[in-house]
Amino acid sequence: MKGSLTSDPFVFPERTCVIVRCISGAFFVNSRHFSPLNAMKTLILDGNSLSIEQVYQCACNKVPVALSPGAKKKMNASRRIVEEWVKSGETVYGVTTGFGELSNVRISAEHIEELQENLIKSHSAGIGDPLPVEVVRAMFVLRLNALAKGFSGIRVETAECFADVYNAGIVPIIPSKGSVGSSGDLAPLAHLVLTLIGQGKVFYKNSVMDAALALKKARLAPLRLAAKEGLSLVNGTQMMTGYGAIAVRESQELCKLADITAAMATEALRGSDTAFDKRIHALRPYPGQQASAENLRRLMASSEIRESHRHGDPRVQDAYSIRCIPQVHGASRDAVRYAFDVITTEINSATDNPLIMPGTKEHLEGGNFHGQPVAFALDFLAIALAELANISERRIERMVNGSLSGLPRFLAEGSGLHSGMMIAQYTAAALVSENKVLAHPASVDSIPTSANQEDHNSMGSVSAHKLWQVLQNVRTVLAIELMVASQGIDFSRVDPASKRLMKPGKGVRAAHAAVRKHLTHLGADRVLHDDIQTALHLVKNHSVTGAVERAIGTLR
Repeated sequence: MKGSLTSDPFVFPERTCVIVRCISGAFFVNSRHFSPLNAMKTLILDGNSLSIEQVYQCACNKVPVALSPGAKKKMNASRRIVEEWVKSGETVYGVTTGFGELSNVRISAEHIEELQENLIKSHSAGIGDPLPVEVVRAMFVLRLNALAKGFSGIRVETAECFADVYNAGIVPIIPSKGSVGSSGDLAPLAHLVLTLIGQGKVFYKNSVMDAALALKKARLAPLRLAAKEGLSLVNGTQMMTGYGAIAVRESQELCKLADITAAMATEALRGSDTAFDKRIHALRPYPGQQASAENLRRLMASSEIRESHRHGDPRVQDAYSIRCIPQVHGASRDAVRYAFDVITTEINSATDNPLIMPGTKEHLEGGNFHGQPVAFALDFLAIALAELANISERRIERMVNGSLSGLPRFLAEGSGLHSGMMIAQYTAAALVSENKVLAHPASVDSIPTSANQEDHNSMGSVSAHKLWQVLQNVRTVLAIELMVASQGIDFSRVDPASKRLMKPGKGVRAAHAAVRKHLTHLGADRVLHDDIQTALHLVKNHSVTGAVERAIGTLR
């Protein structure tokens, strides 16, 4: 699986990326583990065919980009019209007028270029920790693709400068807060464009430096903005959509991992696979539910543990956290698919205002910059992911609770002297409870801006930030379940009568073996933080999913 690409939306490669954070004004770098650059070469942007997979590869594997010849032709056509309007003195919002509530202020011809630079400076008003590097790189690609559609009126050379800065590996340091999700992600995008004009701070060649210096080192000249170009560069939903594209891609992988950890927990608890029977799910044919049930059947196929208690087990049925895995995981899968479809539409949309219609030489003032569709999708995705962790934590609790599991209390040898996995469940519970707060939708809120000219905003940027944290929390909870279930299987695979070791299902067996290569059985108490970090590393680099798919084939 490592370094591979596939059309399956539930598979993606490992990745290496850098995140810049700011604490008390000081910058430092955290490493995340990603795969080497894959086979994808230069990505040609045409404004219409960009995929989430391509955005993901650009964001995390530094794939270079360029504009298609067709995109350049369309951009030149709309640019000629803008220049005609400037020459004739036509009143066009953001070209010969001020912005927002100042749209009734006429700007003279000699100040049109100054207007665009002033827009970038004045709108660079963000605060907070810098955005993750991969999100900033996604913003570059998404904005370029929107410009490539040819309805923005921007010069080709300006868009190419934008691409050159991205391709050079210059990453603007963009404060994460300040967008209300309408009129585009104005402040974040303004900070992005600030780099092009040689202002602000950037991360370049493992150092934080002034943008002007980075451009000089990369042998690039600062950009001088022409009429409408500042507005064309900042009108859009690219920050929230950048978060969304990466998050939805990683969410698809977590859906598979959740099925793996759930199957492991089922084996550890000596649960039944009857609830995963294909006939049950054919009678309620949600796609996600059916996919999850199929995965569980394949993961547990040929399980000696399951066969050992198929007859004579006094339990009639399992608790919901086992019996209803396909229904819960499946609902989350369907929500992820919804978000996938929304983000796919958004990354190939024109989100400017005004939009230039070359065929009729019209400028249309509208609201495609409004982030409501994306805000809804990101809020829904956060809720869906939170539920994966919610039910996972309940399985963790059942495994460590000796009165429910029939296993040693807290999965400890010598319970009492040793606490075993007791506090691992506390950590999962804390993250799950945090997610419940973060899952409250930001999109139900709105606050007016620009003297009430912009009187309804999506707050999609807040949805994006919350989703990002939920994603990290869910990944950690599933890592804890992976660790706890492996410990549980160590006990449940011992036949009570013969004391021989029984085999779990083929997929579960592969997952358990992958964990045990890096994380040994917990005999005596040790620092669980280190074990959780090891399990989390296995989740991040997809070692477990990869091992399972090598054993039983690609999961749905």
